[in-house]
Amino acid sequence: MKRNILLTGGARSGKSSKAEELAKEIGGRVLFVATADAGDADMQYRITRHRNSRPASWDTIEASRQIGKRIMETKKEYDVIIVDCLTMLACNVVDSSVNQMGEDVSEEVVEGLLKNETDDLIQAIKALKSTFLIVTNEVGLGIVPDNRLSRLYRDALGRANQRVAESCDEVIFLISGCSWHVKGAPPLSKTGR
Repeated sequence: MKRNILLTGGARSGKSSKAEELAKEIGGRVLFVATADAGDADMQYRITRHRNSRPASWDTIEASRQIGKRIMETKKEYDVIIVDCLTMLACNVVDSSVNQMGEDVSEEVVEGLLKNETDDLIQAIKALKSTFLIVTNEVGLGIVPDNRLSRLYRDALGRANQRVAESCDEVIFLISGCSWHVKGAPPLSKTGR
């Protein structure tokens, strides 16, 4: 049965691990969509570590932008599609906007570009029979950032998270490796309880 699940929480809360665990439980053909760009040696190391930790049988698309379109262009059918993560997608949109238009880029431009990205992803979610497991971060739980670009990023990601959550059947919030269903009913345990 198709389920679309948004997994959210803070950094290192267990979101990606939970998505991978759910994909293994669901089984079948898995597509992993990675959105991170290797901008420096640390990110390259992280990307390599993540690549090596995934099962070899999973297909991977590495796309820093246009993930919905890239998913729709795949010619294979998948039981599960993991998108990891919206947080990096939003970062890529902000970085690209700043690189093209400078630090004075308007909130409307960034919001519009990220809305296009999430609309394309939502279209893929609706069009395909695959279960989607979408990872993102809750970045608005702390203090208000002290600079304009950080606030712009936080706000754009928050709105993108809301749009994607609305299109999902379930939303799971993770904290310290523990999960809490905030939308949709949690699945029955394997014992049927």
